[in-house]
Amino acid sequence: MTVVTLGVHIVDVLARPVEFIPEGQDTHLLEQIRVTAAGAAAGTAVDLAKLGVPVASAGAVGDDELGDFLVMIMGRHGVDVRGVVRKPGEQTAASILPIRPDGGRPSFHVPGANLGFSLADLDPGLLAGAEIVHLGGMDVTWGLHDPAFFEALGAARHGGTRITMDLLSNMPDLMPGARAFLPHVDYFLPNEEQALMITGASGVEEAAAKLLAEGPSGVLITLGSEGSLVATASGLTRVPALEVPVVDTTGCGDAYCAGFIAGLLGGRDVVAAARLGTAVAARVAGGLGSDAGLDGLSIELIEGARSAADSEGTEGTEGI
Repeated sequence: MTVVTLGVHIVDVLARPVEFIPEGQDTHLLEQIRVTAAGAAAGTAVDLAKLGVPVASAGAVGDDELGDFLVMIMGRHGVDVRGVVRKPGEQTAASILPIRPDGGRPSFHVPGANLGFSLADLDPGLLAGAEIVHLGGMDVTWGLHDPAFFEALGAARHGGTRITMDLLSNMPDLMPGARAFLPHVDYFLPNEEQALMITGASGVEEAAAKLLAEGPSGVLITLGSEGSLVATASGLTRVPALEVPVVDTTGCGDAYCAGFIAGLLGGRDVVAAARLGTAVAARVAGGLGSDAGLDGLSIELIEGARSAADSEGTEGTEGI
């Protein structure tokens, strides 16, 4: 496989637009309900597959119906799921997401089998055989907080594999464990809140500098409507958001990672790859779910749409 995504696999059940939770047994009619493969590993894998990138995913799901669905839908989108193990007696991780009219949403979540994924569940050949390994949600995959896993990452990097990493949660207690991975990755892609929590910095530029000092070659901090901040040894670069009509912000971080990875594979430099990530995230924000808007699209079409948006601008929209 060109890319292996490793970590969190979740089933998302999304509904929109939800303006309130009905009382008692009342029914509230909606425009759309959708079930998707999501999570920092599974969601990124599906986005990569839709962009035409060969991808395998590794992680843990339960031996329940939700696990059946997740494996099926990922495979149908073109993801190699042989690295997804089934955990007997455990529930597949799942979230219920009522999407507000402005695209924001609360979350009801069961972490499920993700918490039990460990190095023993992983085929070491997957790491060595990939051009890029994307670590998705190392803050919650506690079974991989293992020196032997760090050694496996080191061996893969020695063989030419690049390692990218994104996180899942914004829980302060989980940030120290995630920080331990930084010397073992090439590119770290946290959101603003995660970056500030990990470093204790007062602003994103200070946070980026501190994270870069931990070992990665690049740190890309996503800033929502403000775009992203790219930090490398060459300095700091602000990558602006695209102005798009926002339907749902679910999975925009995973989409940014997928676009960034696709950009690296295409030979782009870090900033150009970040611009592609921004464009992919903007497409996803325009629909419901973490893979919305990517069916039938090539990287070239996405970049063309970004170029048009950059030159023309769009009124009455929100930046992503």
